[in-house]
Amino acid sequence: MYKFLLELHSGFRYIVFILVIVALVQAFSGWLGDRNYTKNNKRINLFAMISAHTQFLFGLILYFVSPFVQLNNMGSAMKDDTTRYWTVEHIVMMLFAIVLITIGHSRSKKAESNQEKHRSIAIFYSLAFIVIVVAIVLSKRPLIGMPSA
Repeated sequence: MYKFLLELHSGFRYIVFILVIVALVQAFSGWLGDRNYTKNNKRINLFAMISAHTQFLFGLILYFVSPFVQLNNMGSAMKDDTTRYWTVEHIVMMLFAIVLITIGHSRSKKAESNQEKHRSIAIFYSLAFIVIVVAIVLSKRPLIGMPSA
């Protein structure tokens, strides 16, 4: 079950990456190009947020079956860099990214002008994307490609 969940979680990140990047391109071009905020913008932003939440759910399930996570012995987990990363740091960074995406989406829904809608997505999704990339890089696993274990 662990291997299946790991491959699902690792593979699904590409869907998240693609949707977030498309949302970012649309948001920056809409914000800087003073374009209307369309139904397509709203749809892509929503799908990006849903995919990120789904990915977090996969990761949360994986968290409880992973041999790298040591919830029952936090003292020793904190002493080992790899165990600490998987037990605490990865999940906290990803939760932070999900919060940023959710705030950005919520603010874009409440915004009055097209500029504010695009700007909210551009800023918050960018920050979330940076956190996600940093979290993956810190894992010492490839950003592109599948993990070996």
